[in-house]
Amino acid sequence: MRHFFCASLLLILAGLAMSACSGAPLSDRETGALTGGAMGAGLGAIIGHATGHTGAGIAIGAGSGAIAGGLIGNETDKAKARADEQDERIRLQEEELQRQRRELQELKSQRGSDYNDSPSRRNDHY
Repeated sequence: MRHFFCASLLLILAGLAMSACSGAPLSDRETGALTGGAMGAGLGAIIGHATGHTGAGIAIGAGSGAIAGGLIGNETDKAKARADEQDERIRLQEEELQRQRRELQELKSQRGSDYNDSPSRRNDHY
């Protein structure tokens, strides 16, 4: 039983070490899975020790914690992706709005100069 606990702990630490050396930052899904697995293993060890099956508690807790953490992290990743996509759409719409405002201003200035130069607007009666 003690051997299984040490092996589980070593496996978790090896996973953390390998993910830290990958160079790329962890996604929220990966972070959630690692955090959930570690917390689940800890809670599983406590509950398993109380029931006399520490190793099984660690294994079950780590697995269920990793799955739950991964699911939560995945939803966080999706929400961030949706927010980034929405920010990009807003930025593009603001650029288009600015372009249309410039175009409208140019049209107004052209119309104003055309209006002032028209013969019907001249004051020739002085």
